[in-house]
Amino acid sequence: MESEHAPSFPSILVVGLPLQLVIGSDHDKVNCGSTLMGWKAQAWLICEWPFHFGQAVPCETGTLCLVRSMVAGKLVAYQSEVRMTQTSPLPLLYLAFPRRVEEIHLRKETRVASNEPLLLLQGPHGGTTLALSNGSVPMGGLIQDLSASGCRIIVQRPRADVTLGATVYLEFELIGIGHIAHLAGTIKNIAERDSALSLGVEFRFNGKEAIEYRGWGGSVQRAIEYSVMQRQTEWGFLTPASEP
Repeated sequence: MESEHAPSFPSILVVGLPLQLVIGSDHDKVNCGSTLMGWKAQAWLICEWPFHFGQAVPCETGTLCLVRSMVAGKLVAYQSEVRMTQTSPLPLLYLAFPRRVEEIHLRKETRVASNEPLLLLQGPHGGTTLALSNGSVPMGGLIQDLSASGCRIIVQRPRADVTLGATVYLEFELIGIGHIAHLAGTIKNIAERDSALSLGVEFRFNGKEAIEYRGWGGSVQRAIEYSVMQRQTEWGFLTPASEP
C-alpha cells in the first residue's frame, strides 16, 4: 500500500542507512548507492558521493535526485536535489532536506515476474539436496518469479532427482543491484511442466549468503525486498522529473 505524508523524523533518518539515489532526469538518470552520513533538519542531508563504474557520479548544484531507502519494512522515497558537493577530506553530497515522503509497505506474498538465469549448487555434506551428478559443478536454471521470501525456478532435471524439503543454494543476479551467491533455500513444491521441473523455493537467510553490489547497500534480504518492490511499482512514484 502506498501513502504520502509529511516526513516524520528521525524515524526515516539513521546514520549509516543505505540509500539508493537516482541522480539526474530524463535520459541522463543514474542509479547508484550511497550511505546517509548525517543531516540538519529542514536544511540538508549529507551522504557519500556515489561512484558509478569506478567514477564519481557527475552532478552539479541543482541536479535533481530521487532518494529511496528501506526503513522498518517500508520502501521510503522522497524528491531532493544537490545543494553542494565536497571532495575533501571525503567525497560527500549535500542534498535538500525532504519536504514530503512516499511509503510503500512491503507485502511478502507479492511475487513479480522474472526471467533471469541462476545456478543451483550442491548443499553441505550429508544434507538433503538436489542429486547433482557432481557436487562441485553447479546446475543452470531460470528464475520464473521472485518474492521477498522465495522464488519459483525452472530446471531441466528428471523428477527423480528432486525431493520436497531438499536444500538448495542459489546464485543469481539482481538486475541493477548486485550478484547474490550462496543463498540457501528449501524446495516447498514441485511441478512438472513440459520437459522441465518447476520448483517453489523458500529462502533461508542464515547470514552465510553474500552479495557483490552494483552501487547499492544492505543485506541480501533487503536487496531482494528492494528488487521485488522495484519491479512491482516500476518506480512509478516520485519520478525525478517532478517538482522537488
